[in-house]
Amino acid sequence: MVDLRPYAALFRGQARSLTSYRASFALELSTNVFATVMDVLTVLVLFRISRTLGSFTFHEALLMVGLSSCAFATADLAVGNIERIKLYVRTGLLDAVLIRPLGALPQLLLMDLPLRKLSRCVFGTGVLVVAAVTAGIDWTPGRVLLVVIAPLAGAVFFSAIFVVSATVSFWWVETGEIGSAFTYGGRDFTSYPITVYGGWFRRLFAYGMGFAFVAYYPALAILGRADPLGLPGWVGYAAPSVAVVAAVTAGAVWRVGIRHYRSTGS
Repeated sequence: MVDLRPYAALFRGQARSLTSYRASFALELSTNVFATVMDVLTVLVLFRISRTLGSFTFHEALLMVGLSSCAFATADLAVGNIERIKLYVRTGLLDAVLIRPLGALPQLLLMDLPLRKLSRCVFGTGVLVVAAVTAGIDWTPGRVLLVVIAPLAGAVFFSAIFVVSATVSFWWVETGEIGSAFTYGGRDFTSYPITVYGGWFRRLFAYGMGFAFVAYYPALAILGRADPLGLPGWVGYAAPSVAVVAAVTAGAVWRVGIRHYRSTGS
């Protein structure tokens, strides 16, 4: 049985250090929500120009934004600081992490806990609730369950993307822009109906990498809408399975990266 007490102690220590300066912490909470607010404002601006977006109405598109924002904000809060691994590799701090009798990945996630990003989760959840209430959904038990599970599955999916992107640092330290293309770029991709994209780009990101299962297909299932691209309705309920595959893949990539790592000698 895994002893979680050391990890709990790390969490408490980080939380105390972050909340010691309450005014600063409150300011960081308020400013960190800006990126998520901009996602919603962008959709509002687009619907000032057109009545539909990729054949979807404003409230339908807002549901996708809510699912995407809630999922990404949760993943960013939980594992987003894994992006700092390139700094730990460069400075040799990762060596100190690896010699401790604790799991490397949980330690790294708790070393710089970004509690200031909690406001993004709250705002993203609020957007999802508003979208679900105003979209005129014919609620069934399955759709109620999906609107709860889909953001959690999306968070697991985005967490896997964060981990895989960060693991590249074991081979190539300067991976910032490449990693951001799949993490923050993935957030932007999932904020809109995939019908606005076309050709190889949609096939690669939506289906090849699975981003369509974060918000687009769960939203279709919740709304009870047929997919304009022709896939069956049950696909929207496959989001948890896709998230599990992503998590397993990320775990395997992480283990390969850790085995590949060679100390900086510092």
